[in-house]
Amino acid sequence: MNKIESIARYMREHNLLLVTAESCTAGLIAARLVDAHGAGEILDCAFVTYSPSAKLSCLDVNADTIKTFGLTSEEVSTEMAIGALAHSRANVAIANTGTTEPMPDGPPEGTQCFAWVFKKSGAALLVFSKTKKFEGTRNEIREASADFALQQLIRLHKENPRAR
Repeated sequence: MNKIESIARYMREHNLLLVTAESCTAGLIAARLVDAHGAGEILDCAFVTYSPSAKLSCLDVNADTIKTFGLTSEEVSTEMAIGALAHSRANVAIANTGTTEPMPDGPPEGTQCFAWVFKKSGAALLVFSKTKKFEGTRNEIREASADFALQQLIRLHKENPRAR
């Protein structure tokens, strides 16, 4: 069984329904999951919000958060994930924002910021975030980021009883 099938099986067994809020990966996290059999049971929807204005209007990211922390930040990815949950029926969200090439006055090439948010009964949220640097070409960084995001989702769920 390949890794994606294993992730999908785990998600089905634990009733995890995912929404993604993707910038740098541009939908690749959701696309990876759709490769699995029965993906409709575990993926609600995916938001690709590449521009700052899309993050503001589609995911309710606060403009002050972007101004204070920058687009490539755990703070922005966390607000993206929370916004995605608010606009879906999912109970878990993954968000990603980052860079794949050099940017003036920006973070180093390959920097990726992730957030994973688990929605519990009522309005309770359990939030995790992480910044990780990947090496490679633009597409290698995006692919590694998507795979990492899904693998971490399962790890975080397994290791944190409050996420279950």
